[in-house]
Amino acid sequence: MFLVLTINATDMRKNFGGYIDEIVRTKPIFVKRSRDYFMGISIEMAKDMVRDVVFSVDKYIEEDGSVTLSLDGFDILANEKNETLAIHSLIRDLREYALEYYEDIEFWTSDLNRRKQMRYILKVLLNDDNELKESFICQAGKN
Repeated sequence: MFLVLTINATDMRKNFGGYIDEIVRTKPIFVKRSRDYFMGISIEMAKDMVRDVVFSVDKYIEEDGSVTLSLDGFDILANEKNETLAIHSLIRDLREYALEYYEDIEFWTSDLNRRKQMRYILKVLLNDDNELKESFICQAGKN
């Protein structure tokens, strides 16, 4: 279906500003360049596309009273003296992971399991810390 809606890259270059305005203010644009296809989309629309993405977090209270948070589907753990600090650490580590993923995306997406993380990575890259925190669903972990 998107082929019907596709414009040629040459046409886009001729009126680049106009197409950018349309992408940002109105709708995504599908573009064909040689055999390659891509979609131009505004940040706000991209954020809408990942709005329902949530992160499942297991919470453990350690014997010393500290809190460990484990992010399901990722190899990311945070242990701090309280839950608030643990969430901040988890977000910091998740951001670091997302940036590494993005910077070496060909490597990470060559692994089928890691490729499935793309929408989560986009959620992290597009949202601030408060928005990310709101997308965490914490549940008591099982030992």
